[in-house]
Amino acid sequence: MSPLATESPIYFVGITHFLSLLLMVFLARSGLEILASCPKLWWNDDCETGREWLRLTRKKLPTDRLWTTLEEEEDWSPWLALPGHKNLGLGRLWHFLAAGFWVLNGLVYYGLLALSGEWRRLIPTSWSIFPAALHTAWIYLHFELPPKGNPYNALQQLTYAAAAFLFPAFMIATGLAMSPGVEASFPRYVRLFRGRQVARSLHFLGLVAILLFTVVHVALVLLEGFVGNVSYIMFGTRTQDPALAIGLLVGWLVLIVAVQVLATWATLRWRRGTQRVLRAIETPIRQGIFETFPSRQDWSARPLTPRFRVNGYPPDTPEFLSLQEADFRDWRLRVTGLVESPLELSLADLRRMPSREQTTLHNCIQGWSGIARWKGVPVRAILALAKPQAEARYVVFHSYQWFMGHPFYEVLELDVLAKTQSLLAYGMNGKDLPVDHGAPLRLRVENLLGYKMVKWLREIELVPSFELIGMGQGGHREDHRFYAHDAGI
Repeated sequence: MSPLATESPIYFVGITHFLSLLLMVFLARSGLEILASCPKLWWNDDCETGREWLRLTRKKLPTDRLWTTLEEEEDWSPWLALPGHKNLGLGRLWHFLAAGFWVLNGLVYYGLLALSGEWRRLIPTSWSIFPAALHTAWIYLHFELPPKGNPYNALQQLTYAAAAFLFPAFMIATGLAMSPGVEASFPRYVRLFRGRQVARSLHFLGLVAILLFTVVHVALVLLEGFVGNVSYIMFGTRTQDPALAIGLLVGWLVLIVAVQVLATWATLRWRRGTQRVLRAIETPIRQGIFETFPSRQDWSARPLTPRFRVNGYPPDTPEFLSLQEADFRDWRLRVTGLVESPLELSLADLRRMPSREQTTLHNCIQGWSGIARWKGVPVRAILALAKPQAEARYVVFHSYQWFMGHPFYEVLELDVLAKTQSLLAYGMNGKDLPVDHGAPLRLRVENLLGYKMVKWLREIELVPSFELIGMGQGGHREDHRFYAHDAGI
């Protein structure tokens, strides 16, 4: 046996316990911030109002007027959610940063388990553990304590092995099934879960399960010998100084609380700074993983969503209302900026171009989804006509919509728009695109979240950088709601 086999528990058992707990608190609180944006769960991707299996809101949606999905959002307290107060963008940044470090911590833990030989205390090596675990469960059900194992009894070993190996795999698998980048590139993977909303529901139930496990785990630590168990958690052995073990435990718990308080306060106090710091760390990794592959979606075998949710009120400016009244005959899409051939295209011009239809699963950043069939012109066909100059790196999509007192726009990388299922849509579900959903023209980029798919388009502008546009963050939602610029997960 290597030296690490006897010394490694002192170095990594307690440390990885602490880091895992710290990161899981980040994940749980930021996950609740994400859930607050659409505090309902469904078992199908249509997300029909009234058909949710879990509803964590008392809001009643209006029946006498158009409503948008932002009206479903809840303002949850910073004592519960990170950071709280309807900060979905910042909650997502915290969530994915914590998820990355949580996975890394787990890989380090697995590696040290293997190197030290400590895996034997977790992974069963005999089928006899299953009847022994049933017998131990029967003892617990009679409110009695079974004999102590070495170091665990059979039921504890199975439970801890599941918590250490199966639970992380389950949460990662269901989390990936909610990524629009993964869904677009590997649609069969999502169908394994019968759709995004099933994965979302299972992900939430995974959180509930680990919370229940934590309660039971702590109760057993208290009941079955608190001092010895704390020493084992801290050092991997029950022979260490119990006062030191308890002191470390208390210190770690205080530190976890302090870190959460500090992170929440700093995020709410310096939202822009937090956005920039978190985005700088985790966005390049996510972009490299989730926006690499083209969309291959085809949901034509599934029924279309009966009521596709609306996100954003149609523009009410005199200019847009005048265009709408004339059935958009006078509307023109301008293609400007770093192009060799600026364009002005009418709706009739677009409809004369070779078209494409695609039935895809829409993923809103709030969590809801819907299946629709879109018809339009591939973005790359428009860009080919305009002939981007060599300096062009980004495409700015300008909308007629004003939101929060500012014109709506979003920015995408030029190479993202070259993919097959990037579409300028003028049709939806076999009909003309409704005004509520972006008429006369809207963007569809099927490997991204919905907030990047600008509706009520007025202009496409090619630029070398987006730093001087709006507040320089890469889009309206990035400017005003602190979203990440990329939207592949």
